Amino acid sequence: MNLRPKLHDHYIARIVIVSVLGTWGVLLGLDVVLAFAGEFGSVGKGGYTINHAIASIGLSIPWRAYNLFPTAAVIGALLGLGQLAGTSELTALRALGLSRRRLTVSVAFSLTLLTLLMVANGETLAPWGEERGQSIKSMRNTDMVMAQYTGLWAREGEMFLNARSGEQKVSGGDHWLELRGVSLFQFEADGRLQSIANVEVAEHRPGGWLLRNVERTTFGPKSVKRSKVAEERWESKLDEAALAASVTSPYYMGSLELRDSIAYRVRNGLESGEFEQVYWGRWFYPFNVLALCLAAIPFAFGTLRSGGYGKRLFLGIVFALGFWMLQQMFTRLAGIYHFDYRIAYAMPPLIMLGVSGLLFKRRSG
Repeated sequence: MNLRPKLHDHYIARIVIVSVLGTWGVLLGLDVVLAFAGEFGSVGKGGYTINHAIASIGLSIPWRAYNLFPTAAVIGALLGLGQLAGTSELTALRALGLSRRRLTVSVAFSLTLLTLLMVANGETLAPWGEERGQSIKSMRNTDMVMAQYTGLWAREGEMFLNARSGEQKVSGGDHWLELRGVSLFQFEADGRLQSIANVEVAEHRPGGWLLRNVERTTFGPKSVKRSKVAEERWESKLDEAALAASVTSPYYMGSLELRDSIAYRVRNGLESGEFEQVYWGRWFYPFNVLALCLAAIPFAFGTLRSGGYGKRLFLGIVFALGFWMLQQMFTRLAGIYHFDYRIAYAMPPLIMLGVSGLLFKRRSG
């Protein structure tokens, strides 16, 4: 089978891409309007104005587009192919000697381009915009940033950190995490408490942590020693991203941040299931989108030819909803029974492709 793009490939790709973009635009527009309407109740609280609401919703658009793309892809692909089937253009292409597999490849090529763009968006623009959108929303409550770090606990080896409050600091082009009211608990390997350090301010700077106004109590076998220093450095692998992982939703992190957060949690014996779920979801995102659409494509050669716009839309929604329910079921089972999330993410597309293939063979037989 020659996979080199030809005239009919470009024609099918154009129809499918236009249908997907149109569907995507409708879904995204509706989602943005509803989200913006929900912000009206917060306008006027603190320093939050209508302009802030517009900015926060606008910054969230890349993330919303990323989440809505799989649904838009399957509905748009079915609508586009349904249009070709309704005008007998698919039948004409078959009469020219093009197999169903070849036509499916044409659709897959067009969807691959959009999927790769969304993968890049999900790793760059979407997390960036969501993070800044949430920062703007924090203006509804002047204590929001402080509350994000209240009661923060973190662990690095035998050292446990607790901070009462904190905030992100920005000065010129520099930015750092500043924690206040910090307590550092150092334990021996056998579980004996070695020391407690009360720190007024802990700043995460390049190369480590800078501790200010440190008061340390060290416990010996038969003695207790107290000391005070104005400033000291703390060389630790506990970085800003690891602390952010304790208070930031993993859904708003990039894959590299997720990988580092998982490694940090595994290294310290902490639960990493939620981060692994999101991390592998990012890796399986392009496979899931293409598998979902490919599973629906065979119906364009039969069912859609005798149905109208409403039937195509209904089939697209059924496929998207069915896939989402399967994926939710398997990921929840993975969390409960602690089996590999890669299996959980691989099963739904394989099941849908298998069922679609069987139905396709029966229709062809």
